[in-house]
Amino acid sequence: MNRENKLLTYLKGACPGRAYRAGSMELEQTLGVSGTDLRKIVNRLRRKGIPIASDRSGYFYAQTAGEVYATIRQLQKMASGLEAAIRGLEQSLDSFGEAGDAP
Repeated sequence: MNRENKLLTYLKGACPGRAYRAGSMELEQTLGVSGTDLRKIVNRLRRKGIPIASDRSGYFYAQTAGEVYATIRQLQKMASGLEAAIRGLEQSLDSFGEAGDAP
């Protein structure tokens, strides 16, 4: 069984809904993956339309539209933060010279 199917099977069986969420460390140990790999697997499943939801305490298989919406809002906040960081870095480029020297 590949890692995506293993995670999906685990979340569907052990983590149906927010009340039964599993923390990242638990999932990393269960799947034998790093935190980075876990986030990549979750991202791939979500891109396929699988309702893997999350909050600050862990991941779970969404049981309601509200759980999916809450996860969407959380991801939108993260995206806004990344966009702000990109804008800040772009502004910092003004302090570099033509040759790309440090300020």
